[in-house]
Amino acid sequence: MQMMSVVLPDLGAGFVLSLEIFVVTLLGALPLGIVIALARMSKFKPLSLVARVYISFMRGTPLMLQLMALMFGPYYLLGVNMGSGWKFGACAIGFILNYAAYFAEIYRSGIQSIPVGHYEAAEVLGYSRAQTFFYIVLPQVIKRILPAMGNEVITLVKDTSLAFVLGIAEMFTEAKALAASFVSMIPYVIAAAIYWIFTLVVEFILNKTEKKLDYYHD
Repeated sequence: MQMMSVVLPDLGAGFVLSLEIFVVTLLGALPLGIVIALARMSKFKPLSLVARVYISFMRGTPLMLQLMALMFGPYYLLGVNMGSGWKFGACAIGFILNYAAYFAEIYRSGIQSIPVGHYEAAEVLGYSRAQTFFYIVLPQVIKRILPAMGNEVITLVKDTSLAFVLGIAEMFTEAKALAASFVSMIPYVIAAAIYWIFTLVVEFILNKTEKKLDYYHD
């Protein structure tokens, strides 16, 4: 009982920090992914090449390594001490840049799946390229890519635990410290249950969203 009175509040505080990382990542990576996807499909070859290299690098190297590079890179490369306050900033930037690369490829596959006839019809109706994208293409793309995006979002729930490498006391870090302190697996079990419940909530929201988007059928 005494252990639970310590474990639950500490894990709760860690979960709040994990949730912050999750939300900040989505707010940054979802729109950035669109920009990168459009750059990747650009007819301007240098821009397309930069986007391709970016996506390849971000997907081809471990997120943990990217986080550590952002955390310690300014000091070792530039001699700039960012201070302890840089931890969350480095974490947020690392997660956003990494997940934007994955989202970009999902966006790209969705955009390229739209039939050419839709673009032609929009042009006949006098839509500009921007209007065509936001009013005709994007709503269809969202419906088509939602399952793939859902998988990445659920992965993000678990990946927030990687913030421990920067010394951020998210839920996994708290669980590890509590398990060592009490010499017990119970903190890990409770943390696993919280992750699972949060994942179920995310799945529920994604399923409800997908049902609401059933206005569009292939």
